[in-house]
Amino acid sequence: MFGKKFQEYIQFQRWILILIAAVFLIRLGLSFAGMPISQARWVSINLVLLVGLMYCSVAVHTRGFGSYKQLFGLLLVQTAFAHLLIACGIILGIVSGTDNIYTVPEVFGGSNGRNWPHVLAHVLGAIVLPIFGWLFGSVILFLAKRLKKPAH
Repeated sequence: MFGKKFQEYIQFQRWILILIAAVFLIRLGLSFAGMPISQARWVSINLVLLVGLMYCSVAVHTRGFGSYKQLFGLLLVQTAFAHLLIACGIILGIVSGTDNIYTVPEVFGGSNGRNWPHVLAHVLGAIVLPIFGWLFGSVILFLAKRLKKPAH
């Protein structure tokens, strides 16, 4: 993928992917434990994705991993992973008939989030959202290239 093996993308950002999985599980666990959504929302996958975007946008250059194409690959992997986990959380809610933090009305515009279109929205988001992240990350990468030479 863009001149790198898929495993290289995983290895480069393994700590980000581990954090995404951990936050997913913590959020799910907090909702099953009965913590109010208003409090459990502070444990945020989007925050981890933002940190991952900023880190990868700089590190892809400073660590000599590549450039704009490789940045897109990194953001695609982390965003797809996060949204596929969220889709699994929604599917869990559908199958069990029990709301969790990924299906409650507070996170689905006031409606019941236990539905297949919600799952589909996250699957599509896994494909589309990395493009927007890449546009933002490309600005950061451009600035990083201006400020620092890559590691060799």
